[in-house]
Amino acid sequence: MKIQHPLLIATIGRVGSRLVRSLGKTWDFHFRYEDPAVDPEVARRMGQRYIYAFFHEVMLFPAYYWNWPSMNILISDHRDGEMITQVVKRLGFGVVRGSTSRNGARALREMTTGIRDGNLCVTPDGPRGPRRRVHQGVAFLASRTGLPVVCAGMAFKDCWRANSWDRFCVPKPYSKAAAVAPKPVFIPPDADRDALEAGRAEIERRMNAAMDEAESWVKVL
Repeated sequence: MKIQHPLLIATIGRVGSRLVRSLGKTWDFHFRYEDPAVDPEVARRMGQRYIYAFFHEVMLFPAYYWNWPSMNILISDHRDGEMITQVVKRLGFGVVRGSTSRNGARALREMTTGIRDGNLCVTPDGPRGPRRRVHQGVAFLASRTGLPVVCAGMAFKDCWRANSWDRFCVPKPYSKAAAVAPKPVFIPPDADRDALEAGRAEIERRMNAAMDEAESWVKVL
């Protein structure tokens, strides 16, 4: 059944944000940054801006830990995206609507020209996958904004998995959580199609390597 009524979607947003806050307080977070400057808290103090890229399936990790107004996240424009928007807005994120498959150009323009402060957050395999495959939009965004891309890998030790294209992860209470980030990727401001594809491939490689490391690390925590 498709959920369409605005009041029901708003209710889901309120309940969902409360559940994330309640569960998140029980999660045990661990971080490994190859460059400590990409830690969002350090970047905020230093006035440095980044594009933080993380896969769709682990969205609840940053939804709890990075939920500041200075973090502006791109959420897909389809109906399910509205429920996610209601949740993350209440958690504290700034939100831009759009995706690589629907109204993507408009959303990227808004993120490129309309957001002058804070960081940008994207799930570059969303909204419909393929799972852990990076779309070129994030490389375009990095090129046009001049912001480096932090390729975050995140994992939970104990979680439920949805029967969805991304195998969405819902962490269990008191789960260990790990995040890994290599040095950021820089895309030239004048990148042509070939350079954007090379950047996209490098972002995908680093994100998947970071995911593998986070998943291995969290097993021994």
